[in-house]
Amino acid sequence: MHAIAPALFGTLLAPGLALAEGEPAPRCNTPPELTRLASPLTHVAHKLAGGDPITIVAIGSSSTAGAGASSPDRSYPARLQVELTAHFPRHKITVLNRGVNGEEVNDMLRRFGASVIAEKPDLVLWQLGTNSVIRDNVSVGQDAPIRAGINLIKQVGADIILIDPQFAPKVIVKPQAERMVELINTTAKAESVDLFQRYALMRRWHDVDHMTFEAIVSPDGLHMNDWSYGCLAKGLAEAIAEAATRPVVSVSAAFFIP
Repeated sequence: MHAIAPALFGTLLAPGLALAEGEPAPRCNTPPELTRLASPLTHVAHKLAGGDPITIVAIGSSSTAGAGASSPDRSYPARLQVELTAHFPRHKITVLNRGVNGEEVNDMLRRFGASVIAEKPDLVLWQLGTNSVIRDNVSVGQDAPIRAGINLIKQVGADIILIDPQFAPKVIVKPQAERMVELINTTAKAESVDLFQRYALMRRWHDVDHMTFEAIVSPDGLHMNDWSYGCLAKGLAEAIAEAATRPVVSVSAAFFIP
């Protein structure tokens, strides 16, 4: 567990330590070994093959809504739409932001009908777990509501990608942070849905790429910032594009070609 002494928070997060004006942003590193999705996105692949519009719903809490970003168009869903459109310029791709500050899994489940299912999504991105961690609300059996949400999405035939918590000071100081990350991981595997490893990716930026927290986290020590939302969107778009165009052998041994 990565613990951070309270006395260090001021040093790590002091606004004066942010990038100076005109200083180039760090390189966005999204290694495939951390970002590649385990399973192909078959529903999105079908829509791409048919030239149909694609609707993606991003549901989650404040880091989906865009807390910490300088403007709504710097949230990860907004940047993801830009990145995916660059990957697939001939397709109409819409990413709907359904993030609500402060929510936990059960809060999100209560609005799945209106916020997710009603949009008839082709892909659902479900960011979860952070608020349960920072509120010390990680309990036995917490996989049950996650499974319930996954089953609701499966019923409409959409592809699913879970997104685990952010690697940020106010998250990793909690003893249950990695327990939540593992719970989401094992639930994704058990339900045969994809997982985008945000926690591992951000830890890579900090521990391996030696980026400071003030470079990748907003001054509140919890939310991402413009750079990290943008880099997250880039890595997620690359993962979605690869998984949706991954060669799959059909009955006639033909390969899907985007």
